[in-house]
Amino acid sequence: MVGVWDLLLRGGRVIDPDTGRDGTADIAVRAGRIAAVASGLPADQAVRTVDVTGRLVLPGLVDLHTHLWHGATYWGLDPVALAWRTGVTTWVDAGSAGAYAMDGLRRTVAEPAPFQVHALINVSGLGLVGRTGEHHVLDNLDVDAAVAVAAEQGDLVRGVKARIDRHTVGEHGVEPLRRAAALARRIERPLMVHIGYGPPGLADVEPFLEEGDILTHCATGVAPDLIADGRPTDALLRLRDSGVVFDLGHGSGAFDFDVLEAELAAGVEPVVSTDLHIRSVYGPAFDLPTVMGKAMAAGMDLARTVAAVTVRPARALGLDAGTLAIGARADIAVFDAERGSFPTVDVHGGVRDAPLRLTNTATYAAGRLLEPHAAAAPPVWVPLSDAQRRAEEERHARVRASVRHLDRPEDFDEPFPRPTGAQR
Repeated sequence: MVGVWDLLLRGGRVIDPDTGRDGTADIAVRAGRIAAVASGLPADQAVRTVDVTGRLVLPGLVDLHTHLWHGATYWGLDPVALAWRTGVTTWVDAGSAGAYAMDGLRRTVAEPAPFQVHALINVSGLGLVGRTGEHHVLDNLDVDAAVAVAAEQGDLVRGVKARIDRHTVGEHGVEPLRRAAALARRIERPLMVHIGYGPPGLADVEPFLEEGDILTHCATGVAPDLIADGRPTDALLRLRDSGVVFDLGHGSGAFDFDVLEAELAAGVEPVVSTDLHIRSVYGPAFDLPTVMGKAMAAGMDLARTVAAVTVRPARALGLDAGTLAIGARADIAVFDAERGSFPTVDVHGGVRDAPLRLTNTATYAAGRLLEPHAAAAPPVWVPLSDAQRRAEEERHARVRASVRHLDRPEDFDEPFPRPTGAQR
């Protein structure tokens, strides 16, 4: 019998906040789209059937804040080496490219990727070629050029990004933010604003943000006016009430348990993202499932956390992603979920125990299983500490265990090859 469906995943616990589903079900895929979600779908109508009994089956994860232009920017990493083992099928590059180089990001990252890649255009034409300072020369913040490039690039550009802290803006205060907001309004896309060491502070940023804009690094411990005396400031609460999207953006230095817990207690519902880049991927962020664990350790339950990495970030940018609705792209993430008490840390050494550890066992993008892809060694400007190397080796061992079912496990190589005879 010719299969009606290309793929059938049977018996998993399906959690899909977009459709309200949480329970055991089968998922059928045809032509890269979700064809059916129900219990007891017949296996004889599928070309390929995979038993996922006892596992979590989620919409492919959406990471709202990443840096993907590897080989061209200070921060960039290769998403292909991560997507297959993390469940992330929609990646949003947050400002790696500005007007001068957005076409390069499309050609070298977005178009070759076997999953969805979208971008926020940096208000600075320089993008993130360097570590910081992209706003120091205002001539590079050409709003007219950025508007034209965003129009040329079509659906690749889903919004605008501006890093607003004392290191990036230099002597120009909120002028880069003013231009970024003007750009966002002209292209009718959301503005994502990075906050950090002030000035400018949150009160300076607030007047430029509108409903649907995104405040990233919302749980940073270094911004001076997010939290006061353990409670959110008036500026933060006004942004919450105005419909601004709060984005976690963990990164290498922007996540504090105390801040997130205070925000959750005040009714802030953040999108959970990694701010994954070459200085955070080896710790402390590691990947989106790890950051999901930290969100749960701070008090978010599983359902809220899944929504925060699927439907909510997808809606923030109007993406065809983050759902298992019939007819949607068949982006699917399968996880082993181990219950227990798993210590997690913020960037300041604060520790909380996560009640669940998620290990990705399969990732499907438009119905296709993503194959293993080994990571390159870190660039020379990112020396790893001994603790980071140990953590990476532990993660590597878990990944090897999770892909033991593959036909060719030798395809997954040691991520840090060492010369023969080198000391370990």
